[in-house]
Amino acid sequence: MPQGEREAPRECLHWVDGLLRSMEMSLQGDDPANVWKYGSFKQFARKYNQIVTEIAKRTALPPIIEMFDVEKMPSAYDTIALQQKEYFEAVYVNASVLRGVLESELGVIQDETESLRDFFQARLRSAILEKPTREHDVQDVVEQLLIGRGLQKGSDYDREVGRVKVSAKEVVPDFVLLGLGLAVELKLISRAERVKEAIDEINADIAAYSKAYRNLLFVVYDLGFIRDELEFRQDLERTDNVSVIVVKH
Repeated sequence: MPQGEREAPRECLHWVDGLLRSMEMSLQGDDPANVWKYGSFKQFARKYNQIVTEIAKRTALPPIIEMFDVEKMPSAYDTIALQQKEYFEAVYVNASVLRGVLESELGVIQDETESLRDFFQARLRSAILEKPTREHDVQDVVEQLLIGRGLQKGSDYDREVGRVKVSAKEVVPDFVLLGLGLAVELKLISRAERVKEAIDEINADIAAYSKAYRNLLFVVYDLGFIRDELEFRQDLERTDNVSVIVVKH
């Protein structure tokens, strides 16, 4: 999409992001035991409808984008806490779907994922001051890079959460960025035998994490044992949603 044509859906995306953030903030800091914290559902439903109406004037929306009949929606005084929660979550889910539609139109997910991949490729080596001995050492540096990029743990990214069940066991990616549907996994190549092991692990991770995440990024930190980087990567990047970068120490 040409830059000029991106402006309308980009502005619309800002509106939807603002609505979702407002909904999230309305729940933050409240007493977890407060079952009435979803009482603003009708105000958010009305604002969601206004946003959808304005977006529909600027760009075509698919039929999956629904609106709420706010006039028939009961008020907070006429509902019990469980009903309020259901209405609130319905608005949030629909707004999230709308955001996904706009992001897809703009190619936002792909752009941000590629930007993050290029960022790690360019910055990871210079950020590692001492030769790592464990993958955990590389994970710590990657987390510092994410923080330096302006991302906040718990909202923009999380570390070692998002379990995926595979057969009788569970696997956990090193980092997840839920806004991008992205799982990031790190591998440290510290000996020659580790090259084949890492390939086997990445193939297993692809099969597992693809069940829960749209995009997968593998960051391989090599201490000098990968002879042919292209050969290492090409068989692993068989699908568009998988990226592998090799960073040399």
